[in-house]
Amino acid sequence: MNTFNVPTRDEVSEANKAIFDHLEKAVGFVPNLFATYAHSDNALKNYLDFSNAKTSLKAKEKEVVNLAVSQVNNCEYCLAAHTAIGKLNGFTEDQILELRAGEATFDTKLDALAKLSRNITQNRGNTDDEVLENFFNAGWTKENLIDTISLVGDKTISNYIHRTTKVPVDFPEVAPLEAALV
Repeated sequence: MNTFNVPTRDEVSEANKAIFDHLEKAVGFVPNLFATYAHSDNALKNYLDFSNAKTSLKAKEKEVVNLAVSQVNNCEYCLAAHTAIGKLNGFTEDQILELRAGEATFDTKLDALAKLSRNITQNRGNTDDEVLENFFNAGWTKENLIDTISLVGDKTISNYIHRTTKVPVDFPEVAPLEAALV
């Protein structure tokens, strides 16, 4: 049973009201998952600071990680959100399905990133040596590795918040991977 409401602007702290206003301007709405962070006076700001921090990964590369991690963690909210964002970053529907499966046959370097992201998430950081070697052989650096692991953590936080709260998904629904691959 879902006992978590999506707080409105009137129900959050003054600091979170300012963030809601910023999101409204920047995105056009306050995504339900971000609003859910606002049950805490600090979590929304902390999460957005972490999520928007400088990284060696480009926006498109971040979506590779976000999609692979969200699929492993089976987070319908983040899969819907990052499918939409992935399309905005130039991925096709078929490419997004591959990324959700933890691969990218259309790009060797992104394939290594997707496989690493999936492996780290599945194995809770006990990364397979072969996957790590493949990542470096594809041209990624140690900086990229650390930034990827940070992003896996970032996305896992959101995945867990949605999986626990089950707030309504306010992005276009996506099919389960198994159904989509048929």
